[in-house]
Amino acid sequence: MKLVFCGTPQFAVPTLETLIADGHDITVVVTQPDRPQGRGLGLAASPIKHTAQHHRLSIEQPEKIKNNAGFRALLESINPEAIIVVGYGRIIPSWMLSLPKHGNINLHGSLLPKYRGAAPIQWAIAAGERVSGVTTILLNEGLDTGDIFLQRELPITAQDTAITYGRRLSAVGAELMVETLRGLKSGSITPRPQDHSRASFAPILKREDGQANFNLSAREIHNRLRGFQPWPGCYTSFRGKKLAIISAMPAAPRGTAAGGDLTIDRDRLFVTCGENSALELLEVQPEGKRSMTAADFIRGYRPAEKLGE
Repeated sequence: MKLVFCGTPQFAVPTLETLIADGHDITVVVTQPDRPQGRGLGLAASPIKHTAQHHRLSIEQPEKIKNNAGFRALLESINPEAIIVVGYGRIIPSWMLSLPKHGNINLHGSLLPKYRGAAPIQWAIAAGERVSGVTTILLNEGLDTGDIFLQRELPITAQDTAITYGRRLSAVGAELMVETLRGLKSGSITPRPQDHSRASFAPILKREDGQANFNLSAREIHNRLRGFQPWPGCYTSFRGKKLAIISAMPAAPRGTAAGGDLTIDRDRLFVTCGENSALELLEVQPEGKRSMTAADFIRGYRPAEKLGE
């Protein structure tokens, strides 16, 4: 098919690569403008831009698209058969939705209608899901409410983080998008409505989502630590400063201590959590310092107080 591809993050790269390999005509790649990044705040291109440059594809980076007459004229002149949208980061306006013959086809990182929104992978892991997946949908003007083409499940392992699971899921999603386009071309698939009564939401992450609440169980905190990678991670406060929890795992209960209380067992560090549970802190990073093992943290700080205060 003749396609326009809209995407920005690494999650979208396998889909673009697979569409190219499958012989589709990617007439233009649309991605977010270069953004300041790093300590020097130099402009950094998106992963999709790097991929498009590698394949010598035409690239557009409009700051706005809803009322952008030049951008609209470009897409209308191309007259694509479909517009593919994967993590683009902009609301698709009505004029784009109605432009292609096959509409705007979105790859979403959940089994819709579960986890509609900007961070489906992160929230699925944070919620302790053991299975999630990807869905291709026909975009409409709602938030991930369009009709479903195809879905594919993928188990979430106990060791998965949003980074590792997202990497595997993006590969599955790329194949699902190719399968969707083949089905549309042959007329073998038709979209079906979502069951909106079963919808749940995965809003954009905020910094405060990473703050550890030691009234939750150790399993819940650990799930959030796995899910909120690479940002906002998981953190608490220690001696009035931020303490990032880099690595941890649920452990056996540590007596009747209150939530947030620290327990040291030789070179091992535990924090008491809700529901009579405990979390072993394996690696932490005090504010302004390098990350360190629990043993090094114990030797350097001799912690005896409560976390989160």
